Amino acid sequence: MTKLSEQQYQVVVKSVADKKALPGALLPILHDIQDQLGYIPKAAIDIIAAGLKQTAAEIYGVISFYHHFRLDKPGNHLVEICRAEACQAMGSEALEQEIKSKLGIDYHQTSKDNNVSLEPVYCLGNCACGPSVKVGERVYGRMSGEKFSQLMDKLSTYVVELGQGENHAS
Repeated sequence: MTKLSEQQYQVVVKSVADKKALPGALLPILHDIQDQLGYIPKAAIDIIAAGLKQTAAEIYGVISFYHHFRLDKPGNHLVEICRAEACQAMGSEALEQEIKSKLGIDYHQTSKDNNVSLEPVYCLGNCACGPSVKVGERVYGRMSGEKFSQLMDKLSTYVVELGQGENHAS
């Protein structure tokens, strides 16, 4: 198991210390760590377990139960494809196959160049503009394979350009 960097260690220890007294503290701790580090390093599990007086197996069980949590560092861009019924009715299943093929990865995997991680999501709240894809904090509606290719080309070139919280339905 890879050791934590000093910065990672400080994030984990502070999160556990700050939140361990909360009712149901495990989920807030896991969210806090992932929000700060982008994932939950496997080496953090023992620290969390000790701080909450639980076993590492219990902590791992919760992490592996919720699809939101990641144990591996994600790629530079997190791409989430909506798999909810409204998006499926608008063609998301075909889109998802096209995206997987283009990226050469499946869900819960990261591209070889570490640029993109692919995750399913079960509603982006953009049902009227399905199928929808979320990249970082931006939701893109009416997504097609061609639009996705253009988006990936743009991400390769303009990594910093991505804004936050915008909904692009075009």
